[in-house]
Amino acid sequence: MILNIVIEEHTVPVEVPDYLLDEAEDFFSKMDADMDRGYQMSRTWIEKPDLVQRCQIAADKLYTALHTHNDQLSQLMAAYILKRLPGVTTVYINTEGDMLEHELVREGMQ
Repeated sequence: MILNIVIEEHTVPVEVPDYLLDEAEDFFSKMDADMDRGYQMSRTWIEKPDLVQRCQIAADKLYTALHTHNDQLSQLMAAYILKRLPGVTTVYINTEGDMLEHELVREGMQ
């Protein structure tokens, strides 16, 4: 599967092997457990991040992983998004520092 990450005018396709969606479930569950305690999303403390916010958090980690050329983390964060929000094809990254503005686009929606 491919998740397209749009950063300003550049699109970066992140290829996620299908097996990773299931094999990384323990890792995803740990991420969810960590987020269950609340999360600082840019300037806003979110007591109980909802599913979209959790994927925005993963998108922010994915953005950092792309900048540091951490391919393994990029794939894991993309896999988290694909697993938790089936049908997501594209993530638009807000580069102005507000992860609440990362936009997740599902297939057939723009």
